[in-house]
Amino acid sequence: DVQLVESGGGSALAGGSVRLSCAAGTATYGSNCIGWFRQTPGLEREAVAAVYTGGGYTGGGSTYIADSVKGRFTISRDNAKNTVYLQMISLKPEDTAMYYCAISYGGRCRKPDDCNYWGQGTQVTVS
Repeated sequence: DVQLVESGGGSALAGGSVRLSCAAGTATYGSNCIGWFRQTPGLEREAVAAVYTGGGYTGGGSTYIADSVKGRFTISRDNAKNTVYLQMISLKPEDTAMYYCAISYGGRCRKPDDCNYWGQGTQVTVS
Protein backbone atom coordinates (compact mmCIF):
# COMPACT_ATOMS: atom_id res chain seq x y z
CA ASP A 1 0.00 0.00 0.00
CA VAL A 2 1.08 3.54 -0.71
CA GLN A 3 1.27 5.56 2.46
CA LEU A 4 1.95 9.24 2.73
CA VAL A 5 2.37 10.49 6.27
CA GLU A 6 2.15 14.22 6.92
CA SER A 7 3.32 15.95 10.04
CA GLY A 8 4.20 19.39 11.28
CA GLY A 9 0.88 21.19 11.24
CA GLY A 10 -0.38 23.29 14.09
CA SER A 11 -1.05 26.86 15.07
CA ALA A 12 1.04 29.86 14.19
CA LEU A 13 0.80 33.59 14.48
CA ALA A 14 0.54 35.74 11.41
CA GLY A 15 4.04 36.39 10.16
CA GLY A 16 5.28 33.16 11.65
CA SER A 17 6.47 29.98 10.00
CA VAL A 18 5.61 26.31 9.89
CA ARG A 19 7.28 23.39 8.19
CA LEU A 20 5.27 20.44 7.03
CA SER A 21 6.74 17.03 6.29
CA CYS A 22 5.46 14.27 4.02
CA ALA A 23 7.11 10.89 4.42
CA ALA A 24 6.57 8.95 1.20
CA GLY A 25 8.76 5.93 1.70
CA THR A 26 8.99 3.56 -1.23
CA ALA A 27 6.02 5.22 -2.92
CA THR A 28 8.48 7.65 -4.46
CA TYR A 29 9.80 5.06 -6.87
CA GLY A 30 8.10 5.38 -10.23
CA SER A 31 6.36 8.60 -9.27
CA ASN A 32 6.29 11.79 -11.29
CA CYS A 33 5.73 14.26 -8.48
CA ILE A 34 4.80 14.81 -4.88
CA GLY A 35 2.67 17.81 -4.17
CA TRP A 36 1.13 19.80 -1.38
CA PHE A 37 -2.48 20.88 -1.60
CA ARG A 38 -4.66 22.77 0.81
CA GLN A 39 -8.36 23.02 1.42
CA THR A 40 -10.65 25.15 3.53
CA PRO A 41 -14.28 24.25 4.18
CA GLY A 42 -16.51 25.08 1.26
CA LEU A 43 -13.68 25.62 -1.17
CA GLU A 44 -11.98 23.37 -3.67
CA ARG A 45 -8.69 21.74 -2.88
CA GLU A 46 -5.90 23.77 -4.45
CA ALA A 47 -2.34 22.98 -5.37
CA VAL A 48 0.26 24.84 -3.35
CA ALA A 49 3.57 23.32 -4.39
CA ALA A 50 5.10 20.28 -6.01
CA VAL A 51 8.45 18.66 -6.50
CA TYR A 52 9.13 16.52 -9.54
CA THR A 53 10.72 13.23 -8.61
CA GLY A 54 11.76 11.98 -12.04
CA GLY A 55 10.51 8.49 -11.35
CA GLY A 56 13.16 7.51 -8.84
CA TYR A 57 14.61 8.15 -5.45
CA THR A 58 17.16 10.62 -6.73
CA GLY A 59 15.75 11.88 -10.00
CA GLY A 60 13.93 15.08 -10.83
CA GLY A 61 14.24 18.02 -8.51
CA SER A 62 12.41 20.79 -10.26
CA THR A 63 9.63 22.45 -8.33
CA TYR A 64 6.37 24.26 -8.75
CA ILE A 65 5.04 26.95 -6.39
CA ALA A 66 1.58 28.41 -6.76
CA ASP A 67 1.48 32.14 -7.44
CA SER A 68 -0.59 32.69 -4.31
CA VAL A 69 2.25 31.56 -2.07
CA LYS A 70 5.29 32.32 -4.18
CA GLY A 71 7.98 34.01 -2.18
CA ARG A 72 6.64 32.63 1.08
CA PHE A 73 6.47 28.86 0.59
CA THR A 74 9.23 26.57 -0.57
CA ILE A 75 9.20 22.86 -1.25
CA SER A 76 12.18 20.60 -0.85
CA ARG A 77 12.99 16.94 -0.80
CA ASP A 78 15.35 14.81 1.26
CA ASN A 79 16.11 11.87 -0.99
CA ALA A 80 17.75 9.85 1.77
CA LYS A 81 14.60 10.06 3.87
CA ASN A 82 12.10 9.98 0.98
CA THR A 83 10.51 12.98 2.62
CA VAL A 84 9.17 16.17 1.10
CA TYR A 85 8.97 19.37 3.09
CA LEU A 86 6.83 22.45 2.72
CA GLN A 87 8.42 25.42 4.44
CA MET A 88 5.95 28.21 4.99
CA ILE A 89 7.03 31.65 6.17
CA SER A 90 5.33 35.01 6.55
CA LEU A 91 2.13 33.16 7.22
CA LYS A 92 -1.19 34.90 6.78
CA PRO A 93 -4.59 34.05 8.26
CA GLU A 94 -5.73 33.08 4.77
CA ASP A 95 -3.16 30.28 4.80
CA THR A 96 -5.31 28.54 7.37
CA ALA A 97 -6.34 25.23 5.84
CA MET A 98 -5.98 21.50 5.93
CA TYR A 99 -2.80 20.68 4.06
CA TYR A 100 -2.51 17.43 2.15
CA CYS A 101 0.43 15.66 0.63
CA ALA A 102 -0.24 13.73 -2.56
CA ILE A 103 1.69 11.68 -5.07
CA SER A 104 1.19 11.30 -8.79
CA TYR A 105 2.47 8.62 -11.14
CA GLY A 106 1.49 10.35 -14.34
CA GLY A 107 0.24 13.84 -13.65
CA ARG A 108 1.92 17.05 -12.65
CA CYS A 109 0.44 17.60 -9.18
CA ARG A 110 -1.21 20.82 -10.33
CA LYS A 111 -4.75 19.74 -9.56
CA PRO A 112 -6.29 17.08 -7.34
CA ASP A 113 -7.23 14.85 -10.27
CA ASP A 114 -3.55 14.57 -11.14
CA CYS A 115 -2.83 12.66 -7.96
CA ASN A 116 -3.17 8.99 -7.19
CA TYR A 117 -2.70 8.80 -3.43
CA TRP A 118 -3.21 11.21 -0.57
CA GLY A 119 -2.09 11.60 2.98
CA GLN A 120 -4.50 12.11 5.82
CA GLY A 121 -3.92 15.85 6.00
CA THR A 122 -2.52 18.14 8.65
CA GLN A 123 -4.21 21.30 9.87
CA VAL A 124 -2.45 24.65 9.81
CA THR A 125 -4.16 27.51 11.63
CA VAL A 126 -2.82 31.05 11.42
CA SER A 127 -4.18 33.77 13.66
